[in-house]
Amino acid sequence: MEQTSLQQGSVWMSVLLYAGIAIVVLAVVGYVLAARTNQANSARLKKAEKQALHKKQKQLMMISHVLTTLAVLFIGTSLIQQASSKYSIEKLNFNAPIEVTTDKDYGRDHSEMPLKYEMKIPTSGTHSPHDLKFGFYTEKPPYEKLVHNLEHGDIIIYFHPDAPAELQDKLKYLANFKKAGAGVLAVPNPDVPSDKEVVVNAWTKTMQLTTYDDASVGTFIYQYINKGPEQIPPEVRRGGGTM
Repeated sequence: MEQTSLQQGSVWMSVLLYAGIAIVVLAVVGYVLAARTNQANSARLKKAEKQALHKKQKQLMMISHVLTTLAVLFIGTSLIQQASSKYSIEKLNFNAPIEVTTDKDYGRDHSEMPLKYEMKIPTSGTHSPHDLKFGFYTEKPPYEKLVHNLEHGDIIIYFHPDAPAELQDKLKYLANFKKAGAGVLAVPNPDVPSDKEVVVNAWTKTMQLTTYDDASVGTFIYQYINKGPEQIPPEVRRGGGTM
């Protein structure tokens, strides 16, 4: 059903785009006819003829303006939908076998103070009342804020600060995915074990990979995103960093 819905959405986006292009052509034709009508309105014409041509030109211009507005709406809607479909969470439904550890739940109180965690890379516990924006990070934020993101169902992918550019590019791509009010953060972290390439976290969930694998990380994101104990509507979170 999901795949059918995605295919239907793709067809609808194409229809909007081609319709918008066709309307642009009609609008251009309208502007050309209006210009020619204006040129034909010479001083040699009688008053009634000049008034008729002027009226015709105004009508053509009005129709062309309306067509231009429709074209912008159609093409703009199509492009926006194409951009959003590029990061449809269904693209990560690889259904790959993954090994995930269920960690102890250390609670979810709030505190403004610096905190120490039982786990080296925490997946729960007391945390800052402030969370972070989704996306790719070049410096590691404090765990106090990162744990808050996990509480809201976000996924955090930790990688070595000196990770190869190719790996970082893949994580930048994944950091665009969202589901409802939850998203993905890719964060450099020196606490990632030296024999692991990435550590992927959700609330009380950990997956460590010796070698990064698209299917495994995608499957983890698909299965655990927006599964935190406190889910915030997307219109409230707006990309994280709002709580």
